[in-house]
Amino acid sequence: MSAPTGIDRIAEAFASAQGRAALMPYLMGGFPDMATSLAIGEAYADGGADLVELGVPFSDPLADGPVIHAAGVEALRAGASVAQILELGAALAPRLPVVLMAYANIVYARGFEAFAQLLRAHAISGLIVPDLPLEEAPELRAACDAEGIALVPLVAPTTPPERLARIGALARGFLYAVSLVGTTGERGALDAGLADFLARAAAATDVPLAVGFGIGTPAQAAAAADAGAAGVIVGSRLVRAAAEADDPAAEVRGIVAAMADALAAPSAETVR
Repeated sequence: MSAPTGIDRIAEAFASAQGRAALMPYLMGGFPDMATSLAIGEAYADGGADLVELGVPFSDPLADGPVIHAAGVEALRAGASVAQILELGAALAPRLPVVLMAYANIVYARGFEAFAQLLRAHAISGLIVPDLPLEEAPELRAACDAEGIALVPLVAPTTPPERLARIGALARGFLYAVSLVGTTGERGALDAGLADFLARAAAATDVPLAVGFGIGTPAQAAAAADAGAAGVIVGSRLVRAAAEADDPAAEVRGIVAAMADALAAPSAETVR
């Protein structure tokens, strides 16, 4: 029997969440250093994460708010490289599926086919490229498909219906639904129109919806699930905790465990 592809592993992670939304914490690779970021990723798995989004630090992260931006800058100053982040992903992959988040220049610099082959060689399951133009996505998706890698596109509440349909048809693994207009970061509350947006997005694709941007508390994670998310992505809250804690791994493990408990509670009824 052949080994499961990255696409298979992501599908299994969502399926095995057993009636709740899958939890996908974000990890800035190399922050505050490579060894600690590995410990944080392991703590995510220990705390109940189903997948992990692994960020490649980049000099001009257009989609990231100040917390994640600052973490990326620190990782780059500490010498983090793409090769090291891929090795970090390979180290975490036996525990849970790894979805790499990399900006387009990083992918273009290596070429679509070569980059997809690198991901497969390091047991990476999926790829998110937030600044990839839709018009160039089919070529990258073909390269990822050839290696069993899920190319995960993003949609936002402002995405027009025709474009939403095109993006949804391209999605592999899951569709990343940006919960708000703006960059990553913690917010006081989720957008009141989130359920309507998720219903529109769900109608445009055959893969699960994962919601990110602005989710920073267990209550917000549960609310996103109640609004229709099959997956919940938590980023800035965890990166901030890692930056502030004396023991980053222990701190984030507790936060992830609280998020997982909230998603498992009866009130968090996920719409599949």
